[in-house]
Amino acid sequence: MTEEKNYLHSVKKKIIGKPLDLTDSRTFSHISLIVFFAWVGLGSDALSSSCYGPEEIYKNLSIHTNLSLIVGLLTAFTIFIISTSYSQIIRLFPHGGGGYLVASRLISPKVGMISGCALLIDYVLTISISISSGADAVFSFLPIQFHEYKVFFAIFILLVLTVLNLRGVKESVTFLTPIFIIFVISHVFLIVYAFTTHTPEIKNVAVQTTTELHSTVSQLGIFGTLFLIMKAYSMGAGTYTGIEAVSNGIPNLREPRVNTAIKTMRLLALSLSLAVVGLVISYFLFNVHFVPGKTLNAVLIGNAIANWNPFVGQSFLYITLISEAALLFVAAQTGFLDGPRVMANMAHDYWLPRRFTLLSDRLVSQNGIVLMGIAAFLVIWLSKGSVAFLVVLYSINVFITFSLSQFGMVKHWFNVRKTDKKWFHKLLINGVGFTLTVVILITVTVIKFEEGGWITILITTALVSLSLYIKKHYNQIGKEIGNIQKVMNTKMPELVNILKDKIKLDKPNRNIEPTDSTAVILVNGYSAIGLYSLFYLLNTFHNTYKNFVFVSVGIVDSGSFNSSEQLELLKLGIENDLQKYTKLIKELGYHAEYRYGIGTDVSEEVVKLVPEVLEKYPNSTFIGGQLIIRGMYRVSKVLHNFTIFSIQRRLYKHGLTTIIIPISLDKAVEVINVSNAKIGLDNVITVTN
Repeated sequence: MTEEKNYLHSVKKKIIGKPLDLTDSRTFSHISLIVFFAWVGLGSDALSSSCYGPEEIYKNLSIHTNLSLIVGLLTAFTIFIISTSYSQIIRLFPHGGGGYLVASRLISPKVGMISGCALLIDYVLTISISISSGADAVFSFLPIQFHEYKVFFAIFILLVLTVLNLRGVKESVTFLTPIFIIFVISHVFLIVYAFTTHTPEIKNVAVQTTTELHSTVSQLGIFGTLFLIMKAYSMGAGTYTGIEAVSNGIPNLREPRVNTAIKTMRLLALSLSLAVVGLVISYFLFNVHFVPGKTLNAVLIGNAIANWNPFVGQSFLYITLISEAALLFVAAQTGFLDGPRVMANMAHDYWLPRRFTLLSDRLVSQNGIVLMGIAAFLVIWLSKGSVAFLVVLYSINVFITFSLSQFGMVKHWFNVRKTDKKWFHKLLINGVGFTLTVVILITVTVIKFEEGGWITILITTALVSLSLYIKKHYNQIGKEIGNIQKVMNTKMPELVNILKDKIKLDKPNRNIEPTDSTAVILVNGYSAIGLYSLFYLLNTFHNTYKNFVFVSVGIVDSGSFNSSEQLELLKLGIENDLQKYTKLIKELGYHAEYRYGIGTDVSEEVVKLVPEVLEKYPNSTFIGGQLIIRGMYRVSKVLHNFTIFSIQRRLYKHGLTTIIIPISLDKAVEVINVSNAKIGLDNVITVTN
């Protein structure tokens, strides 16, 4: 069994990588992203939308394609408005201000939860549609008989990206950087080539657009023309998805994070705007029309290389289109980078299971990454990788988040108008952003609803309902623990005096006797549950254990993992709690000390501390407890960690005795309120979360 475990551990290390050292301050610098890598990792989703955003604009303008310049400029204007408004969000939420946090803090927690659920579904669809679209591009070069393997290829790419992200953020971004660079260079060259070879025609673009506008108005009328422009503008909404990624991904950025995020946002907005407007004008200059079986960009490149050397032209065609396909795979990174971050934030607020706040030994949100991968696998498999179907589901949810975020910021600037001199300017930016995103949301929802958009809304509603159930469960547990805390604060002096009278040691054990029975107590902070458990232990076995060793593990999760300074604060907090336990035990005449560890896995850190404890106290019994959670066991297992059982299994393999006693929250307050010496159950109880 041990050999098998070592083999699996070795395989995991080779695939995912060696654990990172939390004590090394360079770790934080190593895994964080500078502006360029942030642009690659967080901007790829937005920039990849230039592969289909301008095409959607053209498609919905039908024969009035000259109006695409107007829609393209409106799109560029919207990009800058949304990016500028999100820059304000970054400054207001320097530790990460995605749609979930903004709506939660500035509107209400429930509205924030709705925004978070919408964003999670959107990130799953981002992964699914990006990989499926990239697979389409790759298989467009292959004979039709190979197309039956497209879904398997897409799933393989999904697996590769999942493993890369389990290795770590920087590793995945570094691996994908060359693809991003090739895409940028090839498309910049394509746009510049279109402009330089059509210099005379560029002067006529505005004139022809004006002529086309008058012609369309005469055919469709003013309102018909406005509807046509708004429809094309709204259906190109996929262009904006990914802009919010920078504000969500701030914790992954290099210090100073706010400055890095602002620079990344500017770079993203500029590159995306130039790509959209540049491609739209290039379509016009090369008189591009739709060709069955080809993307509009493929037709554009084909027209551009028509007079080139055949070898050079075909090489450029393949390099450019393959880079588009590859960038779409890179775009899936947005879902893997920001999806787990949103899940962690929601889990911190108890809308999702707490396990999504935990990090792996590679310091990534492993549970979130795996769940995003599984969800994307189901979407790709069930939809058979159909981009036509997935695009119907796409972009609705992100505009729910956009609209709520903008509304929250408008509300904030209005509330601080008396203290912020520039409040109106800031409110105006977010107000315009709110108006634009709401218009797009309504238009996209109406147009896409009957085509399948209702599926996205149904799934989002189901996730919202699940989050409400989870929150209710955690609130009930929190209320019960709060009642215990309240009673313990009141009864503490009385309980201590009762124990002192009951114990009455003949000779206080001030000196260490290593051979005496030692209770190694696993605790999770200086809390009501921990004290309650300790009192039961002393009351029931006051003549059994002479030495007490308190063991606690500080968990480095997505909330505490920001910098080496945060780790130092975590250590100080743990030591402070453990010193309170030892002080209490010493007042009763026993010897007490403590040990603690810092890591991402409680069980592993406890096992690391065991040899040190046993070397000094060979006659040790490890004592831990577990709250009794009402309801279905399988549901409770998802919502609670039950860490003590994992610790027991590991200690059992080392031949060590571990006592686990259940703790009933229902009876805790009743038992504590019982007077005098009758203060405990006939059990040994302590707790670890």
